[in-house]
Amino acid sequence: MAKIKKFLLTLFFALIIPFQVFAVDEFSTPYVLDLPQGILPPIIPDNNPLTKGKVMLGRKLYFDKRLSADNTISCATCHDPRLGFADGKPVGEGINGQKGARNSPTTLNAAFFDFQFWDGRSATLEEQAKQPIVNPIEMGMKSHDVLIKKLRGIKEYVDLFKKVFGAEKFTIDHVAQAIASFERTLILLDSPFYRFIAGDENAISESAKRGWALFNSKARCNTCHGFSSSFPFFTDNKFHNIGIGAKHLKDKFDDLARTAQEAKTIEDLDNLALGKDSSELGRFIVTKKKSDIGAFKTSGLTNIALTAPYMHDGSERTLESVIEFYNRGGEPNPFLDGGIRPLGLSNNEVKDLVEFMKALTSSGIEKFKEEFSGDLK
Repeated sequence: MAKIKKFLLTLFFALIIPFQVFAVDEFSTPYVLDLPQGILPPIIPDNNPLTKGKVMLGRKLYFDKRLSADNTISCATCHDPRLGFADGKPVGEGINGQKGARNSPTTLNAAFFDFQFWDGRSATLEEQAKQPIVNPIEMGMKSHDVLIKKLRGIKEYVDLFKKVFGAEKFTIDHVAQAIASFERTLILLDSPFYRFIAGDENAISESAKRGWALFNSKARCNTCHGFSSSFPFFTDNKFHNIGIGAKHLKDKFDDLARTAQEAKTIEDLDNLALGKDSSELGRFIVTKKKSDIGAFKTSGLTNIALTAPYMHDGSERTLESVIEFYNRGGEPNPFLDGGIRPLGLSNNEVKDLVEFMKALTSSGIEKFKEEFSGDLK
């Protein structure tokens, strides 16, 4: 009997221990981003290298509504794969049907941008991931500690965080690192335009070709939305006042500016950014520089046709109306960017520009929709 027990124990350790090592290795295996040739890879923080385990855990967290106070809102609520990883609404909506003040930007290709949020108040995806969780209008958790206590009460998460991070007691930083890791994999760069640039003359229509020429000349789009083959996202990663905020600020600026000057914490900035009036201060909320009043981040244009409505407040419902806004010279105000002026585009030229921007849509979005269909609840 003793020999049988010894044999069984030997067999147990021979089978189980290698499995456990394999499981740990699998979670810690580096995740390699699949990038087109010539594209500069996104900057990944040294303290959060991409692994398969983090991406898997981040995906689970991204779609989990339990990250909100009332279990109704997930990251995917405002950044939905079916809607170009945006939400199709003028402004984001959070718990209890509350509406924010800003449009939900897509998380597609967000890994490549220098700043997150319309006002750039977060420099990394990790920082960005933390803020909506505790914003009272968005996911509404009382604090990050409350969320962590909630997640530690879910055995599946306890087990996963231990496997992925080796942490018995995981923190909000681990949550943010996992979500950011998943978001860094949301890359789509396979549009007809990229094939055209690579030499396929038939990849886009004649109208789109005319639009591309206008984009770089009369329409002056490339001033802020310049294209580079190594950074093909059509953004300068800067902030500009084009006048959208001026439609809302009117005579309220002095009082709003004083409020912004008093902001001291990340939570203060987050609340200002979602305030109906204060949000229109834009980049000024972060820098307190007068030149940044009403300035907002230049959107990337890759997959732009998927993410209507447009502008930081969702006030332009179509690409046509966006171009007409610029064609008029934006909205006059004392802080209007010096590059904004009437363009004199004809109706046909507007149509050609729209056709060009539609040619920036990646076919891979359909694969993403299918891949994540089971995650949406």
